This record gives sequence, C-alpha cells and structure tokens, in this order.
Amino acid sequence: MHSPKKFQQTDLDRLKSIIVEYPFATLVTLSDNGLEADHIPFVLSHVQGADYLQGHIAKVNPVWQHVQDHSEVLVIFSGPNCYVSPNHYPTKKEHGKVVPTWNYIVVHVKGVISFIHDPGWNLKNVTDLTNQFESELPEPWAVTDAPESFIQRMLPAIVGVQIEIHSIKGQWKLSQNQPEQNRQGVIAGLAEHVDQASRDIAGWVKAHSGE
Repeated sequence: MHSPKKFQQTDLDRLKSIIVEYPFATLVTLSDNGLEADHIPFVLSHVQGADYLQGHIAKVNPVWQHVQDHSEVLVIFSGPNCYVSPNHYPTKKEHGKVVPTWNYIVVHVKGVISFIHDPGWNLKNVTDLTNQFESELPEPWAVTDAPESFIQRMLPAIVGVQIEIHSIKGQWKLSQNQPEQNRQGVIAGLAEHVDQASRDIAGWVKAHSGE
C-alpha cells in the first residue's frame, strides 16, 4: 500500500481499534488458481504472545483447498470513507486551485494463514463472533439459544480460518494535507451530508485536526 507520510498511521492501538470496530474484512490469497478475495468477519485475538485474526468460511468455499497452510495472506479492513468536494474548501474562493479527493481509513494486515477443521475451535470462534456482534443489542442472541444438536450439525459445514499477524499498517487520509481553514471547511461541509459515512469522516477529521 502506497502511504504518504502525512497519512501514515503507526499507533498500534489505533490500528487494532479499527479491526475491532470494522471487523468485516477482505481476505486476499494467492494460489495456483491465482488471486482470490473473500469477505469475512474476524475476531482479533491474542494467544500465547502473538496476535491472530480468527474467523471461518463455508466448507463449500474451495479457498481452503487451494491455498496452502502457512501461506502469506493480506487482510484489508476498511473504516469510514467518503468523497470530498472542493466546495468544502474556503481557499476555492481565494484562488480556485483545489481538486476533489477521497478521505478514508484503512488497515492492512499481513500474516500466515491456517485452516482449522476442529469442531471445538470452530464452535468457540462462532461463539466469539456472535458475542462480539450481539453485545450491543438490547436482547443479545447467544449460540446456546439454538438447540445443541442443531449447532453440532452446522459445525461440519464451516472451516476455521486463523491468521497469525506479522505486520499491521494503516492509512488515515483525513485532509491532513490541507491548511487548517480547509480542514474546518471539510468538517462543516461533511457534517451536513445526508449519508452517515460523510458525517463519520467529519468526526474523524475533527478528532485528528492538527495532528
């Protein structure tokens, strides 16, 4: 990932926070069949001194047959993103030397992948994912709410995915290359947009203004 210095994010806690807040990721693999991309929610786990991404895929997905265990993979986590119009820049009225752009937050994780067929591991992963995503609901659903016999019949239909993390890189493109007056214009302009993504980016630009 090309990452200009102004946009680089190196704070590991911030990088991990995006993984937790935006867990639905793109898993990129390479095999004899070429490049493949799969879309999977992951849980970030710390096990015996190492960080892992843990998830699962449907067993009918052939990626676990094509990609060798311990192959290097790339996982992309995308945070909020939106279009930024030059109309949000006060300097447009001064000299007109402005162009459109896109603000975004993204985290790239590289590591080695393992495919897991152990029913106990996969049950724990399903439980961890469920607990994470249900935790903020008024009446959280739990795996144990379903009949145990039903869950046991479902487990053979999935394959666990575990990625030992070797590197995490991030890019926060939040108008850092603009003068302060333009950053304030972006905050005010995006905050008035109808779509949630633009309003989210307005908040991120505000939170990181001046960094």
